[in-house]
Amino acid sequence: MKDGRGGKWANAALQNGYTHHGDSMPHEEYVEWQRNCLKEMMRVIPDDGAIFYNHKWRVQGGFLQGREDIVGDFPVRQIIIWKRKGGINFNAGYFLPTFEVIYMIAKPEFKLAPKANGLGDVWEFTQEMNNEHPAAFPVELIDRIISSTRAKTVLDPFVGSGTTAISAINFERNYVGIDISPEYCRMARKRIKRHQSNAKLW
Repeated sequence: MKDGRGGKWANAALQNGYTHHGDSMPHEEYVEWQRNCLKEMMRVIPDDGAIFYNHKWRVQGGFLQGREDIVGDFPVRQIIIWKRKGGINFNAGYFLPTFEVIYMIAKPEFKLAPKANGLGDVWEFTQEMNNEHPAAFPVELIDRIISSTRAKTVLDPFVGSGTTAISAINFERNYVGIDISPEYCRMARKRIKRHQSNAKLW
């Protein structure tokens, strides 16, 4: 939306884009970038690890754009639907989008934590509304993911405001958070420190 396509979303948080990164790149460049990110994640996770790769559906040029061009060559074991509560749609061309897709890309020895396999593959969580970051995930969503794995260390290469780190702390896991934006790194450190202080009071 940074290039003026915001329309009636003129006051939306993403109208100003992300700090230190312009994501209005050509589609082919975007696909290559994301595939390279996934390749590196596959390289560093252990044989019993998994990647939970969240992505919105996109409509470009009036056509639905899936993510097969990104995840097609990776071992996608399952697709999880994150159903978001609420929303507004100003486009008369299609129904209100209310879900995002989480691809579970798993190494051969990956197994869920005990009893997690009883959960369904459609998860309903309210979008994060009280966060300075323009596209933050709700902690409850990441809690569901981390608590469903046996991971001892959680990596988030797009850590943003630190939600994944906070969830890792909730379940006493180690975490590694990376972000290109110094502003978001400061934001994450602040949230993590506040969360750790609150945890000591429980």
